[in-house]
Amino acid sequence: MASAPGGTLRFLDKITGIVVDLTLGRGQSITQGRLTILLDECRYPKDNPASDGQAHLTIMDSLSSTPVFNGWMMASSPALSAMDHPRYDVWVLSCDSGFVAPQIEDQPEDPDAPIEEINEG
Repeated sequence: MASAPGGTLRFLDKITGIVVDLTLGRGQSITQGRLTILLDECRYPKDNPASDGQAHLTIMDSLSSTPVFNGWMMASSPALSAMDHPRYDVWVLSCDSGFVAPQIEDQPEDPDAPIEEINEG
């Protein structure tokens, strides 16, 4: 596993239906609703950076003195280690591995090129 400089999480308010994607750096926190979400660590498979990310999160609710979640979440299996909260849901989308999928560009059509005919039969 390789350590990433940050990651992307998804936040859901189950009451309002608001969904927000949060991009955090390692050690950075953000407050959304009553939750303060701290991304402690984000890791990804070194041999396949586009695959499954794993993040260690500490999530605090302003109404509680103890974390509502403190542990690892996996992007491919969010239910395996999920936060149990009556109003909010948070899960990992990916770690920032620096991997960028190559762009596939359509080739412009040449207006003077002959039209290919398909002969059937």
